[in-house]
Amino acid sequence: MSVRIIDEKCKGCKLCLPSCPFDAIVMQGKLAVLTDACTHCGACVSSCKFGAIVADAAPEKVVDLSGHKDVWVFCEQRGGVLQQTSAELLGEGRKLADDLGQKLCAVLIGDNVANLTDALSAAGADTVYLTENTLLKTYTTDAYTKVFVDLAKKYQPNIILIGATYIGRDLGPRVAARLKTGLTADCTDLKIHETERNLLQTRPAFGGNLMATIITPDHRPQMATVRPGVMRKLDTPKTAAADVVKFDADLTQDMIRTNVLDVVKSVKEKVDLTSAEVIVSGGRGVGSAEGFKILHDLADALDGVVGSSRAAVDAGYIPYAHQVGQTGRTVRPRLYIACGISGAIQHLAGMQSAECIVAINKNADAPIFKIADYCIVGDLHKVVPMLIEELKN
Repeated sequence: MSVRIIDEKCKGCKLCLPSCPFDAIVMQGKLAVLTDACTHCGACVSSCKFGAIVADAAPEKVVDLSGHKDVWVFCEQRGGVLQQTSAELLGEGRKLADDLGQKLCAVLIGDNVANLTDALSAAGADTVYLTENTLLKTYTTDAYTKVFVDLAKKYQPNIILIGATYIGRDLGPRVAARLKTGLTADCTDLKIHETERNLLQTRPAFGGNLMATIITPDHRPQMATVRPGVMRKLDTPKTAAADVVKFDADLTQDMIRTNVLDVVKSVKEKVDLTSAEVIVSGGRGVGSAEGFKILHDLADALDGVVGSSRAAVDAGYIPYAHQVGQTGRTVRPRLYIACGISGAIQHLAGMQSAECIVAINKNADAPIFKIADYCIVGDLHKVVPMLIEELKN
């Protein structure tokens, strides 16, 4: 929007002067004049009774997006080991690339990681952009952001997918800001619009009470982060070898403001929910921290792990590392047993993609029963021991 004053209509009444929050209107003789301090906010337009101040709509800017092509996936590796989310995003990216008739490209950044290109090819990649440098051995924000942005500016991708891991959540927004584009975080569904060919990015909004679909029609690349465990990797590995494009990083030590001196892995027990085949979860209905003991027994009998709802974590029954849901982990196990979980939408968002869901709850009207494959109405403290006994037999 552009604000201007029509001299022929200005009466010199000075009514517009106090309307400007930036004091950008001054009197020159008997005429009001806009100074360089004007931000064209339009606050002064309605103050003029004579129609001397007008706001013109800014001309529509036509953006040429034709030079952007292909679907990119940032394939995260740590210490030379690919993270599970890389294969999951390549599986989803394969569908998007096929719908667009474009290539699926994996972006691999690190040091001595060329041996991972075959795995990325099998996971669905047509092309692997490989950047190796001793300064990229350990993830640092400055180094990885610069390399990724330089790559994107040279090859101009259409879509970029990044895992919503600790690294991905740090890298994604910085890349988006430097490429002057948008970023949709924690997407649960990605599709290509049939006619407009834009990426439809769906994510929970308003505390998980509704699902919002977001598009980026006027900027490229279209960027989204996806939680680990939400998407599925390819059922059948791709046999055709991917093309490997080596990209030399224009990187020096003085560009990196943080030096990683050492990496110390936590000695506490880690709960690997995202890769678990079986998860036994408890909610507020478990009643206490002691009540989770029988859930651990059931999980052990099924060679699974124990999860929980946010309500159980907030109540102090179990540590946060076990939390499943919008504010915890997103999981896709073969079997998910929900014990004493009512089924708040925030929890369902993190586990409803499980292959088989068994729900145990005393309340026959609990929302969890609407998505469960098997529903058991009863006291979990009676039902779960019976299940354990049957499994032992």
